[in-house]
Amino acid sequence: MAENSNRRDEVLETAIDLFSQRGYAGTSIRDIAKAINRSVSNVYHYFENKEDLWLAILEYSVKGLPDKLRNVAHGDGEPLDRFRRLLKAHLEASVLHQRESKIFFIDEERLSPKGKEINRRIQKEILDIYVEQLRILQSHGLVKTKNIKVLAFNMLGTINWYLRWYHARGGMSEEEVHEEIIAFVLYGMCGSDSSNDT
Repeated sequence: MAENSNRRDEVLETAIDLFSQRGYAGTSIRDIAKAINRSVSNVYHYFENKEDLWLAILEYSVKGLPDKLRNVAHGDGEPLDRFRRLLKAHLEASVLHQRESKIFFIDEERLSPKGKEINRRIQKEILDIYVEQLRILQSHGLVKTKNIKVLAFNMLGTINWYLRWYHARGGMSEEEVHEEIIAFVLYGMCGSDSSNDT
């Protein structure tokens, strides 16, 4: 039983590597089997098809992200402090599952309707958490734009793009990079640029 579990994990880990490097569309079951020196049928023993693998990666990594973010967003403290913690938690979770997160922003159009629906549902849950928190901040006079949804998309775009370029071997620590991103996002949200006021 343990050996089966280990082999399944090996397939999953290899798929994560290849999907994140080549994209979902650019990786075949044959590529995965070759990378672990096993037969194609061995991969199919654990996963019905490529999308089944994709869904297993989703289950393993980012499916629980909305709940993590919700717990932080609904925690104690002043609204701006909570929002800062929300951004930090999102960035930390993104680094923890950087390879997996990248997969879900690549080749979504290649997925089946079921795969697209699951991916979009998770993304919408995350968007809704940000919109809710931004409305709270707006009610406290802390948000300088009235278009909350566009602001939320801009913030999520910043976080998602960060997944594409961040490397732990860079000149700054992970925490320093996170602080820079948080400062950038908060300035964009609370800054005094009058062109953002409508």
